[in-house]
Amino acid sequence: MSSIKSRMILAFGLSGSVLVGAHTALAASAPPLSEVKVLKVQSTSCGIEDIAPGQEKTKCDHAGPGIKVYVLEIGYGRLPTATLDGFEVDGVRTRVCAYGNGNLTECSGMASKIVGNLYIFDLAGKQEGTFSFSNTSINAPGNTMSTQLYIK
Repeated sequence: MSSIKSRMILAFGLSGSVLVGAHTALAASAPPLSEVKVLKVQSTSCGIEDIAPGQEKTKCDHAGPGIKVYVLEIGYGRLPTATLDGFEVDGVRTRVCAYGNGNLTECSGMASKIVGNLYIFDLAGKQEGTFSFSNTSINAPGNTMSTQLYIK
């Protein structure tokens, strides 16, 4: 899996080359970051553990290989960073959309509005420690938001 930063640089590079010579349409400004949170932690030893708002550590002992951490980001960030005890971890990003009924889900062709991203981080054999995620808004107010969770 390539790092998130590498994927973002590639995505920005590709989008810039596509726009050359193309007519651009006016669109609404992207919303600033308003929330980041760990939603779930998944492992072979515990299955999927939902993480409650304000929860500081996992209830289950996820120690072992194959731990995945799911992070929801509402708004648009420019430089996501994820670490476990200070060491960067890789992940993948999927856009999240809001539909007319207010539900958030992975975007498909009939999405009404992209509202953020869902990241899935693979701890790649690391077994426990403090997982941290942070990102900075791509536009005003340029705020940085972060979350962390101790994974045992």
